[in-house]
Amino acid sequence: MKYPTPHINAAPEDFGQTVLMPGDPLRSKYIAENFLENARLVNNVRGVQGYTGTYKGVKVSVMASGMGIPSISLYAHELYHAFGVQNIMRIGSAGSMQEAIKLRDIVIAQGACTDSNFEKNFHLTGKFAPIASFEMLRKAVDACEALGAAYHVGNVFTSDIFYNDEDGLPEIMKMVPAWQKMGVMAAEMEAAGLYLTAARAQKNALCICTISDQILTGEHLTSEERQTSFREMMQVALETAVKLEK
Repeated sequence: MKYPTPHINAAPEDFGQTVLMPGDPLRSKYIAENFLENARLVNNVRGVQGYTGTYKGVKVSVMASGMGIPSISLYAHELYHAFGVQNIMRIGSAGSMQEAIKLRDIVIAQGACTDSNFEKNFHLTGKFAPIASFEMLRKAVDACEALGAAYHVGNVFTSDIFYNDEDGLPEIMKMVPAWQKMGVMAAEMEAAGLYLTAARAQKNALCICTISDQILTGEHLTSEERQTSFREMMQVALETAVKLEK
C-alpha cells in the first residue's frame, strides 16, 4: 500500500513500531504533551491528530482512531499496510457489565465479542474469534502489576450501535443480561474491528480500557475524573510499548 494514504499524510519513518490509539484526537494531543519527549505532529488529516515522540528512550506514536469499527479499522489498516506499524493499542473507555468490575478499573480485552458484520469483509466460512496479541497482553498485565493498577482480563463486547431505534437509549442497555451471563466484562465499540484488522495483516493488537461507566448501577465518572483515571491506563500502555522493544 502506497503512502501517504487518503487519511494519513505521513511517511513510514514518522511512526514508531507501536501506536497508541485513543478515540479522541484531543486525548492523543494530551498524551503527546504530557508523556512523550520531543513529540511532533505527524498527521492531522481531518483533525485526527497523530504524534510521535519517545517514552523512556523508545520511539512511540499516538494517533486518534475516532469512534466505532469502521473508523478504527480504516486507520489500523493504513498503519499496518502502508506505514509498517507492528503493534496497535486501543486505549479508551468502557462500560462495566459485571458487579466486580468497578469504576476506574482497567479491562484488558483478551477477546472481543461483537454484533458487527465487519468480519464478512474477509469472506470466512464460519465465525472468527477476534483475540488480542498474547505478547502484548502479557506485557500489559506485567505493566498493570508493576504500577499497582486494578485490572481484569477477559472478553469485552464490541457494539456496532450506540443508540437504539426504539427509545434512543444506549443499545447496550438491552444487551447486558445476555452478555453478562457469559462473563463478558465490559462494552465498548472498537476492539473487535481492530483485532480482525490485525489478524488479516498478521500484526499485533490489544485493547486496554478504563471503566468510565458502571452499566449495572448507573455510576459514571465526571470529565475531570476521567482525565485523572485515564492517566493510569496511559501509563500502562506506554510501559507496554517500552516492554515490546525489549
